[in-house]
Amino acid sequence: MKIFRKLIRDNMPVIMEAQGKHLKTRILNDEEFLPALENKLLEETQELRTDPAESKPAKIAYIYEILDYIVRATGSTPEQIETIRKEDFVKKGGFDKKLFLEGEGE
Repeated sequence: MKIFRKLIRDNMPVIMEAQGKHLKTRILNDEEFLPALENKLLEETQELRTDPAESKPAKIAYIYEILDYIVRATGSTPEQIETIRKEDFVKKGGFDKKLFLEGEGE
C-alpha cells in the first residue's frame, strides 16, 4: 500500500473506487485541517512552477480554492482579505513594473 498522508478533495474516494482503487482516509479535526491546507497549498504551488502553460489556469483555480478554505479556516472572510490586499496595493504597489531585486547597495 502506498502512503500519501495529504489532504484530498471530497469526491476523490468515490472517483478512485470507480477506478478499482480503495483509499484509506480519515476526517481531520479542526487543529489538523489548517496545516493540511497549508501543505496542500505548498504542494500545488510547487506543481504550478513545472506545469505546462496550458495546465496553469486549472492549477491556479485549484490554488484559489485552497486559499479560500485557508481564509475560512483562519476565521477571516474574503472581504477582509480583499481589504488588506487593497491597502497593501496602495502602500506598496503591485507587480506591473515587473521589478526584480538583485541586491542591496550600501
